[in-house]
Amino acid sequence: MKNTLIKSVFALALACCGFACTGNYLEINSNPYEVSEEEMQRKGYAVASYLNAIFGTIISPDVNTTQFTDALLGGTQGGYLADSQNGWKTTISNYNPTNDWTRVFMYSDRIIPVLYSNLLKLEGISEDPIVRSIAKIAKVCAMNRVTDAYGPIPYSEIGVSGKIQVPYDTQADVYRQMFDELDEAIASLTAHSNEAITASTDPVYGGSAEKWCKFANSMKLRLAMRVVYTDFTSSEGKTPRQLAEEAVANPIGVIASNADIAKLPSTAFGKDGNPLRAACLYNQPDGSVTGGDTHAAADIICYMNGYDDPRREKYFIKSEWEDIDYVGLRRGIEIPSLNTIGRKYSGVKFENDAETPLYWMNAAEVAFLKAEAKAVFDMNMGAGTGRDFYEEGVRLSFEQWGATGVEQYLAGTNPPQTYIDPNGGVNSDKDNSLSRLGVAWDDNASKLEMQERIITQKWIANWRLGNEAWADYRRTGFPRLLPATANRSSVVNSKLGARRMPYPTEERTSNAENYAKAVEMLGGSDNMATRIWWDCNPEVK
Repeated sequence: MKNTLIKSVFALALACCGFACTGNYLEINSNPYEVSEEEMQRKGYAVASYLNAIFGTIISPDVNTTQFTDALLGGTQGGYLADSQNGWKTTISNYNPTNDWTRVFMYSDRIIPVLYSNLLKLEGISEDPIVRSIAKIAKVCAMNRVTDAYGPIPYSEIGVSGKIQVPYDTQADVYRQMFDELDEAIASLTAHSNEAITASTDPVYGGSAEKWCKFANSMKLRLAMRVVYTDFTSSEGKTPRQLAEEAVANPIGVIASNADIAKLPSTAFGKDGNPLRAACLYNQPDGSVTGGDTHAAADIICYMNGYDDPRREKYFIKSEWEDIDYVGLRRGIEIPSLNTIGRKYSGVKFENDAETPLYWMNAAEVAFLKAEAKAVFDMNMGAGTGRDFYEEGVRLSFEQWGATGVEQYLAGTNPPQTYIDPNGGVNSDKDNSLSRLGVAWDDNASKLEMQERIITQKWIANWRLGNEAWADYRRTGFPRLLPATANRSSVVNSKLGARRMPYPTEERTSNAENYAKAVEMLGGSDNMATRIWWDCNPEVK
């Protein structure tokens, strides 16, 4: 969408926001996106500005923020991306990161302060039920990523006193409030489903209440499956099963078409364009086209090579290794020299280069959520079997990426490729760590094998949504990933990988009492090995 008003709003917001991406907590009354009242003569302009600032807290248009949250954290731990900057000695992938790498979700001045300050301002100028519902949905999307990174976080108390150094909520209580907020938004949007707000105010869905309602129901389904192994009940006493079934049964329904994918378009970006793309290209060697600080991970390319996946040319830049089209760099290793070796591995391809959108949720993911709910947990997902939803997810992904050959792909029985490192075999997979399953559905498979197939295909379809992939990996143990070979931690198990991020070290002094209570809520040490509340699947060990 090329809209002059929205572009001017974002240009102004970006110009007002020259802060370090990992700054300390701010008082939320200080809004880095704020513009003068004279420049906001019209209410619609103000609503557009505040909504778009809120949207930018889900996956930030700021390159440095997104590098930390979606390349170095979610991208690596989700098995999509590999660090390729050999100057880095303390990384999340090697489980010895420094505080400035792990604190970003909580302490970046581009996420929590921007989110809550703009929520308050929006509430002060608009009583429109659609606007308010959109803001609630975006808030849940942004804060879900934060709580899933750490566990207990400040949530209910943020904004009450004007500060965010406040008491933490248990993660179960955070989820309880998120379901409440989604339900409030869904009820309102269902009632107003035939209405819309001004299209230029909303670059995601053009103001459509119906599309936002589908997204809210899809988020509800995603979160219900996230907590499926817990004994969770909502504020209204509903179980994960009831919440999941309720989301699908809503009269507006969930996302079922690629036309309804939730994504932030390029109108939100600054001069560097798509921030994840810019992060991957940082420090790209002269003459190379594969990338700089970040390359494609060995894990996903091994799966897609073994499956002879036609989407590879859409996802990856061909390698510089002779006679090898697609080969990824292994994560959690002694990183080779970027200028001589690292540059040879396949890069991350962005379909529209700098103008590639930031995806929040794909239609394929929703189909796979329904497949898992039906096939593994026997939930009522409407008309269709687990196989139906599984194959629908694959077809939707092929359609999304413009790939052909989906029927042949769905019949495939070959397993993923065993990783052979073209750099003299230095980091080859000697333990044959990846899956032994092919793509083709098997009605006689065990529940665990069905889940592995579903999550693996969901993972491939969710390409670049690293934090979602990391959450699924922790929740289910799938997809099977290559363990780190240069584990620098004394507590993280290489096979299990990082289970969470430690809290910002500043919290121990600036918010000491609340920090201590948060660690009690966590139920373990404040380190990367402690499991968060919903990470309780007995099969993951």
